[in-house]
Amino acid sequence: MQGSADAAETPISQGKPVTASSAENGGSAAANAVDGNGGTRWSSAFSDPQWLQVDLGAPATITQVVLNWEAAYARDFTIQTSANGTSWTTINTTVNGTGGVQTLNVSGSGRYVKLNTTRRATQYGVSLWEFQVFGTGGSTPTNNPTTIPPGAVRVAEFLADCPFSHRLPDDPIVFPGLPGASHMHSFFGSTVTNGNSTVTDLANGPSNCNPAVDKSSYWVPTLYQDGVAKEPVITTFYYLGEGVNDAVRENTQSLPFGLRIVAGNAKATAPDATTISRWSCLHHNESGAGKDFINCPADSMLESYLDFPQCWNGRDLDSADHKSHMAYPVNGACPATHPVAVPKLRQVLRYPVNGDPARIRLSSGAGFTMHGDFFNAWPQAEMDRRVAYCIRLKVKCGANGQA
Repeated sequence: MQGSADAAETPISQGKPVTASSAENGGSAAANAVDGNGGTRWSSAFSDPQWLQVDLGAPATITQVVLNWEAAYARDFTIQTSANGTSWTTINTTVNGTGGVQTLNVSGSGRYVKLNTTRRATQYGVSLWEFQVFGTGGSTPTNNPTTIPPGAVRVAEFLADCPFSHRLPDDPIVFPGLPGASHMHSFFGSTVTNGNSTVTDLANGPSNCNPAVDKSSYWVPTLYQDGVAKEPVITTFYYLGEGVNDAVRENTQSLPFGLRIVAGNAKATAPDATTISRWSCLHHNESGAGKDFINCPADSMLESYLDFPQCWNGRDLDSADHKSHMAYPVNGACPATHPVAVPKLRQVLRYPVNGDPARIRLSSGAGFTMHGDFFNAWPQAEMDRRVAYCIRLKVKCGANGQA
């Protein structure tokens, strides 16, 4: 291919894994933009900005991008490429575009190609019949199954087991660049997290997670019994497609690289509606569950469950309160202010602690102040694969991302 696309040539983007900032409804999924069918389309939520990203499967030389817009097109947009799905290079900037079929002769390279729209031409979203990338290279990923294997458990789930790593009075989300400014935290996953950590530090550092490919950092306030720090002995982080209806789940997007979320309320003064976490006793359901510590039998362990929000505003990797860029679903769907469904992160910690709750405290206070911090450093390609297979197809996957 030398700078122009022959009509009979197949785009190297056709049929490849694709994600988007949002989808208007279940019939306008991102995959429609790369299916080679001019009668199906991707359309976004009715807001700016939006994006569409295709994984070419391997590095490619990119010479042309063709945008076949529906009537709802973008006036202003950029085309970017990336080798890893995290660091991007702009290869085209269009201002005051006119829609229709736009053929952009470009020069770039990378495994990922991304359309970023910043200004809509209509009151609707942006909509593409086809998003075509031409060039040389790329391939069909061999580790991205698209069919449900016989006997698969039909639960939308993948997970990471990340044991305790270290304790520090640090919080790189709430107090970035201020080591020692926080109450004591217990860290899991990335073994290098401290008050100065960036997503690049996490991505380039070691992790104790199974799978090791998960370089994310997870942390919670340290738990004490009789003044002695007690760390959980079972630590599992589930990524789930539950909590939303099937149409939303089937359009779930990947958690973006570098996303930061805080769930729960460290400053709670009572077990009220802001207390997202819950406490229970392992293998003793008769003990009940509550927002504060409960008395577990001697042969049990104290369990902590915390669900993170799964609706993203599609724009910000963080916010001033570290919560406003995310929201919880309402009636099985994401609110219009946060239209992008991502996997629900469920944090499950089991502590070797039981007995009188009066002997137990968190570094942040009572049990109802339990909260969790998440700094996403999953490689984008691996996150994309697991979301496409485990969440959208509704397959229960283990730590290896397979059924």
